Amino acid sequence: MEVKRLFDILEFNKQSYNVDDALAAKENGKWIKYSTEDVYNNCTFLAYGLMSIGVQKNDNIALIANNRPEWVFADYAMQMSGGISVPIYPTISDNDLKFIFNDAQIKFAFVSSKELYDKVSAIKSEVPSLKEIITFNKVDGAKNWKDILELGKKEQNTAKMNEMKASIKESDLATILYTSGTTGNPKGVMLSHKNLVSQVKSVKKCMPIVPGDKALSFLPLNHVYERMLEYNYQSLGISIYFAESLETIADNLKEVKPHVFTTVPRLLEKVYDKIVAKGEDLTGIKRTLFFWALNLGLKYELDGKNGAWYEFQLKIARKLIFSKWQEALGGNIKTIVSGGAALQERLARVFWGAGIPVLEGYGLTETSPVIAVNYLDKGCTKFGTVGTVIDGCEVKIAEDGEILVKGPNIMMGYYKRPEATAEVIVNGWFHTGDIGIFVEGKYLKITDRKKEIFKTSGGKYIAPQMIENKLKESPYIEQAMVVGENEKFASALIVPSFINLKDYFSKKGKSFSSNEELIKDSEVNELIKSHINQMNQTLAQYESIKKFELLPREWSIDNGEMTPKLSLKRKIITAANKSLIEGMYK
Repeated sequence: MEVKRLFDILEFNKQSYNVDDALAAKENGKWIKYSTEDVYNNCTFLAYGLMSIGVQKNDNIALIANNRPEWVFADYAMQMSGGISVPIYPTISDNDLKFIFNDAQIKFAFVSSKELYDKVSAIKSEVPSLKEIITFNKVDGAKNWKDILELGKKEQNTAKMNEMKASIKESDLATILYTSGTTGNPKGVMLSHKNLVSQVKSVKKCMPIVPGDKALSFLPLNHVYERMLEYNYQSLGISIYFAESLETIADNLKEVKPHVFTTVPRLLEKVYDKIVAKGEDLTGIKRTLFFWALNLGLKYELDGKNGAWYEFQLKIARKLIFSKWQEALGGNIKTIVSGGAALQERLARVFWGAGIPVLEGYGLTETSPVIAVNYLDKGCTKFGTVGTVIDGCEVKIAEDGEILVKGPNIMMGYYKRPEATAEVIVNGWFHTGDIGIFVEGKYLKITDRKKEIFKTSGGKYIAPQMIENKLKESPYIEQAMVVGENEKFASALIVPSFINLKDYFSKKGKSFSSNEELIKDSEVNELIKSHINQMNQTLAQYESIKKFELLPREWSIDNGEMTPKLSLKRKIITAANKSLIEGMYK
């Protein structure tokens, strides 16, 4: 059968695959598995149940939960019963939650926990449209998803369900995804069944996975990146295991032994830093071998371009050193998919060198999301780029360098915001807000965000993201934000790697009682300065960082300084550090 609407994937799976662990999650220390048939039945009965409690076609239904099988059941059940899913980050602020519920006129809401049930209940009186809150965990006094499931089993109106499914076209709205953005109220991105199905079909050939393989899922399912890949996994007969939390990923990798997982560069950076820190603790021949292999990996070139002697050495390095990297990831990894932000080129090289290909892609919520991706076929990856444009998608570079996109993956528009939609979709071309170029005529390279590029008082343009990525290559720099708009030179706010610095200085017999003490220490500042000066040599004179200030804690989502996909909220960070920034320019 041909998959045209998202819920067609369920029927396709039922006909094509029959696995015992189509979905799996840990409960009370044990992996609970759902077969292909279990998934199909749970989605279908839950859909019957939703129709029984009054879900009508085009009702907007919120879904606020951690990654778990019930998320998938609810998502498909909404689609089949005619509802529109509105997934929301569990960490959302109360103000944004209230805004989204009223903007979308949410009728029903699925929530995972008592904490989220209480959070939604607290605003219920201010959301006139909200009829019912349904929980995944058992919560006293709340309607549970299993109650709806059982209701669906009793009241199976097959004729009504078939009529509803037949009425849903591929061009119909499937989901509204509210993007947090860095300023103002969230905007609802409307994606149709066709938007997401076209992506599933286009990225299939990019994934070196086969039916029976396993995926570990930990990036939030309410973000289109992870969600589209979940649909992709399901259409390929891949078993999806949901990690317990970000903190348990290392343990879950060893238990599940997945063949693929998706991540953001920030997590890969942390994995790499931990590996290097362990290498630093080695002594003698083991330490020598570790850094020999690491340096070999950092020089990796695709398709054997480094020659036979390099490939011979790499084979030894993979056996002696890099095999341990594979073991730490479970031992079966075929590929890691990276997106959401720019991946440092050195990380791509070293992981590929280690025999763990990282497929970096690029896209936005508005493009469902993938526009371009590096993948394993010969000539389809180039380090420092986001790869080739996917099938069915067109990309051109505007005169000002902005990346414009056209194709079946372009959103229907912003919910209730025709003016905002008209600003970004002009003559069918979506304006991404990203600046880029084509390398060798085929590989797309992102150079910066259009809105983030700023001009110095000398008239020179600075692309901060590129410089920030270079700064983070230092093992002693955790986060960085480049500033200097309308000033004579560029400066940076820097969050140091407190763990690495404390470890470095402890070996010299020096310790710090607090982060505040550490950032004021002259030796720490000199060490950071030396790494910045080293980086400056790779930049143009006007781009180089002349001054910097160290901050005592990491920026976070909880403190409102980063978006859920870990982009910097520059205006908020700038406002919070106004006096420090002004001090650098006195």
